[in-house]
Amino acid sequence: MPSQLVLLRHGQSQWNLENRFTGWVDVDLTEKGVAEARAAGRLLAAEGLQFDVALTSRLTRAIKTLWLALDEMGQHWVDVERSWRLNERHYGALQGLNKADTTARHGAEQVHIWRRSYATPPPPLATDDSGHPRFDVRYAGLDPRVLPNAESLSMTLARVLPFWHDRIAPRLRAGQSVLVAAHGNSLRALRMYLEAVPEDKITGVNIPTGIPRLYQLAADLSITDVRYLGDAEAAAAAAAAVADQAKA
Repeated sequence: MPSQLVLLRHGQSQWNLENRFTGWVDVDLTEKGVAEARAAGRLLAAEGLQFDVALTSRLTRAIKTLWLALDEMGQHWVDVERSWRLNERHYGALQGLNKADTTARHGAEQVHIWRRSYATPPPPLATDDSGHPRFDVRYAGLDPRVLPNAESLSMTLARVLPFWHDRIAPRLRAGQSVLVAAHGNSLRALRMYLEAVPEDKITGVNIPTGIPRLYQLAADLSITDVRYLGDAEAAAAAAAAVADQAKA
């Protein structure tokens, strides 16, 4: 049966506003981020989408974005599943640093590699650092060995794909409509897989905040149509702004 999938990056967070590497740090939405999440919900409602299930990460900015979008659609009853596998890419020791300042210190090429390359992770967070996820109660039930101290996009993809195969794809094959509210890099990883984006092209893919991306899928989960909802030029401009964040 045909199915529908929506990927939605959370609205602007406080550290998006401050242009800081966020990763697994739990940062809330700004007022603009709340407005973006609600606007996303209105776009989904205007499209007439009715969701069977919604999935998100264990980070507040994605969870609240999902709540607000469902509220705008009047679909509060939709089952929600949270998973650490949908968390943002872990930015290691870069977390909390200003992106432009980091570029001024290390150079644009190095920061671009840390931000956007497929295989190169940023400098790792020390395992005894109080900010390491092994000290976070929301991951207390997990084997500490699966918790990252830094991730490349390839490592992010490796943790996202099992969730895709186990929790998302079966629902889509059953003809359900699925909403995934997550993060720039966990969604980049999914886009890379779904749209067969080559490794050398994924560096140019940027995900705008708060704009739903709708996939129409055939029974074998091949894509029959994909587009951002709303103004296409606005989505392109928002994605370009993400790419420019590290400029000194």
